[in-house]
Amino acid sequence: MSATRKSTTVASHYDRLDRFYRRLWGDHLHHGLWADPSWSQAQAVRHLVHRVAREARCTNGTRVCDIGSGYGAPARLFSEEYGTHVTAFTVSEAQHAYAVMQPVDGPRPDYRLQDVRKNDVPEASMDAVVAIESLSHIENAADVLCEAARMLRPGGRLVICAWLAAEEPPGWARRWLLNPIREEGRLATLPTASMLRTWIRDAGFSIERFDDVSRQVRRTWRVVIGRILHAVVTDPDARRFLLDASEPDRIFARTVVRIWIAYRVEVLRYGWLVARL
Repeated sequence: MSATRKSTTVASHYDRLDRFYRRLWGDHLHHGLWADPSWSQAQAVRHLVHRVAREARCTNGTRVCDIGSGYGAPARLFSEEYGTHVTAFTVSEAQHAYAVMQPVDGPRPDYRLQDVRKNDVPEASMDAVVAIESLSHIENAADVLCEAARMLRPGGRLVICAWLAAEEPPGWARRWLLNPIREEGRLATLPTASMLRTWIRDAGFSIERFDDVSRQVRRTWRVVIGRILHAVVTDPDARRFLLDASEPDRIFARTVVRIWIAYRVEVLRYGWLVARL
């Protein structure tokens, strides 16, 4: 499948499920990172974004490219709480339309409805590039990392939060968990940690740290399953959607359960990678 076709498929998926994604996740379309088990989902989600900001060394005036920016919530947090200038890319029309309508108490992010591989950002113009759970949706993700290197100034930082597969998952896990998660979740790739490290180095980066934080993020999916069940009980539209046999994206609910199981049996991993150009 071509890169353009894959991007269109991902965009269509997020556009069709727009209302459900915002109901289940809110503005932040990513995991929470629990450093404290008493935290709520919202606290864990904001903690993850703040940690990305610290790793990217966001300060007043820092120039950051956000690859796969979703509804723009991380970009707005970077702007409002760090004074960062953000160029944010998404391929979803629904996400982009929502993002541009939100107020920002800081430098207004430059929201772009565009494939990041086809941008006109000047060479060596960014201080940091971040990708929060977006690489898996992009075919030929290694090309995106080369583009990140082009945009970054010498010494610039790359921060990636990535969905990963275990290095050697058993056959049953591939068949019943990982392969369906890729297909149903519109993931172009699900690399291993070693694959991601190779892509990063081949793009010219020096890796500063890699952390497997799977156990700190997997609680997200227990929360999401609870929210889906609540939506089915309380929202007739959600119930009709999930029971409509003609709706191709209703399988989304099944995917959520697969993801929860895959984290519990440790064949789905979550990597935190920081690199410098």
